[in-house]
Amino acid sequence: MTKGNETKITDELYAYMLAHNPPLDPVQRELVETTYARFPDHAGMVSAEEQAPLLAFLVRLVGARHVVEVGTFTGFSALAMARALPADGTLIACDISEEWTAYGREAWAKAGVADRIDLRIAPALDTLRAMPAGPHIDFAYLDADKGGYIAYWEELVPRMRQGGLIAVDNVLFHGGVTAPGATGPAAAIKEFNDHAAADARMDTVLLTVADGLTLARKK
Repeated sequence: MTKGNETKITDELYAYMLAHNPPLDPVQRELVETTYARFPDHAGMVSAEEQAPLLAFLVRLVGARHVVEVGTFTGFSALAMARALPADGTLIACDISEEWTAYGREAWAKAGVADRIDLRIAPALDTLRAMPAGPHIDFAYLDADKGGYIAYWEELVPRMRQGGLIAVDNVLFHGGVTAPGATGPAAAIKEFNDHAAADARMDTVLLTVADGLTLARKK
């Protein structure tokens, strides 16, 4: 087996990486700090800092105009993607918490992108199933309850246009996917990873970005 390089991501190397990526803007930085201050027990649900410029890059790369996010929390990733959309682009953000997403609404307004984000407070499967059935989504970001990943994937894939991209977060689940006796979310992610890798409709790669990120392109 070819293992590849063995670079260990130290704190110093991580800081170096961030310093050579586009920095968070003041609104993004304030939103991250507010999330950690207000919801310390749940702040780990925020996408990693390096994922904000990556998501924006991917949105621009595919020329996305119609984006769907499943799992919004306090709106950090939605903010990054909305900033990358053209002025007439739309991001449908799916979440079930008015409390958490209220902080996102405030940040989106400060950033001047609130008109690009359509926040839908409802079970995400209901929101996805209410969308047009045909291919129309350019980019999707999946970062919600891990047990629902396969169901969300199955609603998203038929709705992706050819060449559209799905990004899926936490696909290494803190290393839990390699545990033989994985249970709970780790087991659900293991099942999802196998499901996504076997899906002939998509070209799929799993990357060691943050807690693992799968990128899947509609054939």
